[in-house]
Amino acid sequence: MLTIFAFIITIGVIVTIHEYGHFQVARWCGVKVLRFSIGFGKPLWRKTFGVDKTEFVLAAIPLGGYVKMLDENELKAEREAGDAVAEPQPHYSETDLARAFNRQSVYKRIAIVLAGPAANLLLAILIYWLLFMQGVVGMRPIIGQVEINSIAAQANFAPGEMIKSIDGEAVSTWTEASWALLGAALENKTVEITAMNESNELHIHKLNLEGQGDDAEVHILKKIGMGIFRPNVPPVIEKILPGGAAQEAGLLADDEVLSIDGVRTEAWKDVVIVVKASAGRDLQFKIARQQETLIVTVTPKAVKENNVDVGKIGAAVKVDKAQLEAILVKKQYSTLGSLGKAVSKTWETSVFSLKMMWYMVTGKTSWKGISGPVTIATYAGESAGLGIKAFIGFIALVSISIGILNLLPIPVLDGGHLMYYMAEIIKGSAVSEQTMLLGQKIGFALLGLLMTLAIFNDINRIVAG
Repeated sequence: MLTIFAFIITIGVIVTIHEYGHFQVARWCGVKVLRFSIGFGKPLWRKTFGVDKTEFVLAAIPLGGYVKMLDENELKAEREAGDAVAEPQPHYSETDLARAFNRQSVYKRIAIVLAGPAANLLLAILIYWLLFMQGVVGMRPIIGQVEINSIAAQANFAPGEMIKSIDGEAVSTWTEASWALLGAALENKTVEITAMNESNELHIHKLNLEGQGDDAEVHILKKIGMGIFRPNVPPVIEKILPGGAAQEAGLLADDEVLSIDGVRTEAWKDVVIVVKASAGRDLQFKIARQQETLIVTVTPKAVKENNVDVGKIGAAVKVDKAQLEAILVKKQYSTLGSLGKAVSKTWETSVFSLKMMWYMVTGKTSWKGISGPVTIATYAGESAGLGIKAFIGFIALVSISIGILNLLPIPVLDGGHLMYYMAEIIKGSAVSEQTMLLGQKIGFALLGLLMTLAIFNDINRIVAG
């Protein structure tokens, strides 16, 4: 239920903002707007507002939306359709027709078309601005396990080292380090990484990332054989979450998990490993509670994580504050500094999205990275489960992706219309109807292919998971 709700909220917010961009700039340019629709298909709710009597619609299929403006080309197409048009065409005065989209200057039309993607990028900036003002908490890039014979092992990385910089760019969290490594992998680069060991000595490692960016499905750290350091936290429960398997089994705060199914649990990570692998299976927890030792049967509930069912019991571990501070870093920014960081993050993510698309087209990376509605819904649900900050951060990320996708020069997308208008500026006259009709057919075919591939990838993830 959370996944469905989070998906509807995510798509609803992003589509509304995108279409509102088109709508608002169209109004500023004096264009008559006939309808503002969120969703496709049968209207669930409709209401007419304003001097222009614009119809606002909430439709049944929440996978997109549109702004319908008065356009003589569309009126002509509807007249030619004849009986296929369900509703009779209203009569428009010459005053109204002067406000038709097709009668506006090419620069106004460009502004209206650009407004949708621009609104998506502005939404991302706003969200990141708010998040940066709140302060960003991340894990220090301290290396945990280094897999034998891995790329990281060949570069002589050692457990306990903390990454300080990658190709001269300072990094302070695993998020920053992962982004830098992934970017370098996509470009088949060898990077120079400065790391500090536990004796505060600096070492320089050369990491060859050639061929490591070909599968966007696999995390870059897993590919290079580098683990994230996690301290050995004692298996003592701090908090029981309502409605979880732990509460149903009768576990309490301050219970210490001594063993599961007879296997000793020395640290909380031992509990997590067993629980994750045991969704729906009864586990015998040996518990130390005050002066007593108890055996409690706990049945982990199945939860989707990266499209795989994993077990969860709904219990939080008691973490030593000093241990936590040793591995976490919180970066605080001023209001103006937060805005600068938000713009920078939106720009970097946009450039990265374009690079990924280009690498897919040129065959440098796999098409498996394209996601459809099922994967987006899954990630929306997972981020919502992590809290409001993670969820709105996910909305910002998807908003950037939608904005950039719409700018691609594919007919029927905003970028396709921009391509026509740029051609109009260069040649001094509008692109012919025949050319636009052909472009539409090609555009629909490309979009259909893209959607088919995305849905195929979704199904593959479900089957593989």
